[in-house]
Amino acid sequence: SILFQVWMVGSSKVGKISTGLWLLCNKTCTQLPVSSRDEASLKAVQAFMILSIIFSVVALALFIIQLFTLEKGKRFYMTGAVMLVCWMCILIAVSIYTACFTGMMVNATNPHHGYCFILAWICFCFSFIIGILYLVLRKK
Repeated sequence: SILFQVWMVGSSKVGKISTGLWLLCNKTCTQLPVSSRDEASLKAVQAFMILSIIFSVVALALFIIQLFTLEKGKRFYMTGAVMLVCWMCILIAVSIYTACFTGMMVNATNPHHGYCFILAWICFCFSFIIGILYLVLRKK
């Protein structure tokens, strides 16, 4: 679980600190301490990231179903629409995280974004491209 807790990274006297959406990890991981003011924002980020995973799996299943049931020359509209909903969920989640939680590591020196944060933005770009490609793609 430590592997996926790298949205923000910094250094402290004890060693490397990383935060994710659920845990704060130093040498051990504990639940991410969040003020009551930021709790709703964190819950929204968590929910939208989970929804994006669900929608991407649904899009994959729809693509496979449409691949075998769609008539020749038809487009993958349903798959594209679901993938664009996934894209929107990623956009909302990562935007909220960027706005609310990038400066949260006050006890750390040299805080910077971790690979999970960067991968979320990459997934944002690719899910948009894939969604548009599905809308344009014809079954041959």
